[in-house]
Amino acid sequence: MDLSSGAKTLLFQGLSWAAVAGLALVGFLNYEHLRSTAGAAFGAASVDTPVVLRSQPVATMPVSSGTVELKASGNGHFETRADVNGRSIPALVDTGASIVVLTYEDARRAGIHLQASDFTQPVATANGTSYVAPVTLDRVTIGNLTVRNVRAAVADQGRLKVTLLGMSFLSQLDRVDMRDGVMVLKN
Repeated sequence: MDLSSGAKTLLFQGLSWAAVAGLALVGFLNYEHLRSTAGAAFGAASVDTPVVLRSQPVATMPVSSGTVELKASGNGHFETRADVNGRSIPALVDTGASIVVLTYEDARRAGIHLQASDFTQPVATANGTSYVAPVTLDRVTIGNLTVRNVRAAVADQGRLKVTLLGMSFLSQLDRVDMRDGVMVLKN
């Protein structure tokens, strides 16, 4: 079967677009793996894999069980007080944050004292690239829920207004639901 040059061009373009769509689908389905692989290849650290400032690796695990219900504030955010390393600090529950991110001031309150040289991990923010200090928190507690050895980062001084309780804490719970302006945290 001999095709005209116009039909060949149309067939080639169709196959090209199908290949692009296939690659896009593979990229979408493997986004996390590709991102971590690319980060490692180019030497860029990822907020999802902070350097642990301990001599031995630690596992994140919940140590207490219970249920906590948080009501959304007037602006729709879920605000609470979290006990971080034994110190009570105001925090915003943020399911969009990969890890817990402490303000510089809250980190100091929690007994974490950092040097300028500790802020080594680049992170992309709405305001451009910033640097954080990766840490591991001994424990994070909200109400009667406690998680130990929580991956976290500390924002450079003045870069963050409120501590964010991200997925490195939330993913260790058995249940995180939002319904009718109430967030239920259960372990």
